[in-house]
Amino acid sequence: MEFSVTNKDKETKARCGQITTDHGVIETPVFMPVGTAGTVKGVHIPELQNEIKANIILGNTYHLYLRPGIDIINKAGGLHKFIGWDRNILTDSGGFQVFSLAENRKLTDEGAVFKSHIDGSKHIFTPENVVDIQRKIGADIIMAFDECTPYPCEYKYASKSLKLTHQWLKRGWNHFKTTTQLYNHSQSYFPIVQGSVYKDLRAESAKFIADIGAEGNAIGGLSVGEPIEEMYDMIEVVNEILPENKPRYLMGVGTPINLLEGIERGIDMFDCVMPTRNARNGMLFTMDGTLNMRNKKWEYDYSPIDESGTSFVDKIYTKAYLRHLVISGEMLGAQIASIHNLSFYLRLMQEAREHIKNGDFKIWKNQTIEKLNQRI
Repeated sequence: MEFSVTNKDKETKARCGQITTDHGVIETPVFMPVGTAGTVKGVHIPELQNEIKANIILGNTYHLYLRPGIDIINKAGGLHKFIGWDRNILTDSGGFQVFSLAENRKLTDEGAVFKSHIDGSKHIFTPENVVDIQRKIGADIIMAFDECTPYPCEYKYASKSLKLTHQWLKRGWNHFKTTTQLYNHSQSYFPIVQGSVYKDLRAESAKFIADIGAEGNAIGGLSVGEPIEEMYDMIEVVNEILPENKPRYLMGVGTPINLLEGIERGIDMFDCVMPTRNARNGMLFTMDGTLNMRNKKWEYDYSPIDESGTSFVDKIYTKAYLRHLVISGEMLGAQIASIHNLSFYLRLMQEAREHIKNGDFKIWKNQTIEKLNQRI
């Protein structure tokens, strides 16, 4: 994997860049649609490629490990071939999912023992076998196994958790370096900064991770319930330490406004289930604010879903028709809304890149956030 910064904003930490892997070029800042179980819910591959224009999507190690199972993916030739996707894939290590199980998992120095949410069967994830699993999945970018601390979290627990995450990172990194990819493309390994909302722990973790020298770095454990300003503070602390010549990935974030604030602070990569999850509930994001398609006000509105939108669904379907589908619980409603929201998110990233290059990112960002805050 190669990364280069191509443009920098003069007033902020925002920057444009390019990540190049064996599956193609990714322009940054980038939003990555989430395909947890090998599918971006309700969206076909041609739509992801041609309408949404995604060059990278996510899979999740925990979910793919449990179902369909790693052997099935491995015998298919990896996740790319299994799902029919010839562009980039990033896989989360499953740490967040394992630790969200709470009552059904136990942490040890060796790893995390957990019970499947599907059938209650017992499993263990270690820093080493999570690398092996992601080798078999075949993602272009794979993540280190870490503990994601909850919020609120006492300092003592956060400090202890951080030491465990760093121990696991050393083991995972060593194992990654002594193993090889299984398919005809290379893989990159990203460590994850933790430390809850404590600046000294975040700084310690960022320094530890920067010293590893991996091809990219991630920031985890945020957007888990902490006040939004604390999340932004942690990003600033970490990005002062993480190397500028490596991509920075903010995991699981977030709203369109979160993305723009993250870009301003030097983040290059984002992912979140929000555009598709909210779509299934009838909420649409637009450049003029959000629309709740369940509202009666759209019942007789025969205008296009989003006249400034960039996807085919924005032009073909009306608000009245989409409201009908959403209210009726029709699958097509969730599909249309998901395509719209993902197209919007990637359009937002494209416009951010353009304004960074033009030198007016700060002005555009402030004007855009004002509009995004509105409910239509």
